[in-house]
Amino acid sequence: MNRRFLFLLGSSRADGNTELLARRAAEQLPGDVEQEWISLTEHPLPEFEDLRHDSDHVRPTQGAAALLLDATLAATDVVIASPLYWYSVSAPVKRYLDHWAGWLRTPGVDFKATMAGRTLWGVTALAHQELVVADPLIGTLRNSAAYLGMRFGGVLLGNGSKPGDVLRDTEALAHAKTFFAREAPLARFPYDTE
Repeated sequence: MNRRFLFLLGSSRADGNTELLARRAAEQLPGDVEQEWISLTEHPLPEFEDLRHDSDHVRPTQGAAALLLDATLAATDVVIASPLYWYSVSAPVKRYLDHWAGWLRTPGVDFKATMAGRTLWGVTALAHQELVVADPLIGTLRNSAAYLGMRFGGVLLGNGSKPGDVLRDTEALAHAKTFFAREAPLARFPYDTE
């Protein structure tokens, strides 16, 4: 399977620092790698309703849910580009991840088996000098990848609050040049010791 990167933009601001950093990293991908970019605010998912125990699941056939499910299943690499909002992912990204729970139970999708072995990456910009404050966001993505048996490429961190600030973060821009070139290891929960 040729590599296909799905970039999911989770900011409420177009061309924000997180998106700018993600685009810088994506510029380094080889020309034969397909890229699909979807703004989660332009294609909002409905509120997630947990129907695990009391409803039949049906594969979505239209709207944002169908678009995002199909794009996710077609991707070899999923890139969550979410600004750090209250020390975690943005609301649109959280809603997207919540929908994974429904897709796990959708007949004919076999979401967990399909996603196993694929790679989850993260890109985030934060307005804080201490990068450790992004640990909850990193944990959310790493643990989600581990649950599905995915690889986890880590999170590209940049600093910036006002639009364009991240373009002055020379360390982040340097890391962006090689971010997707690394071999991503199989994701593990923090308590896994093997």
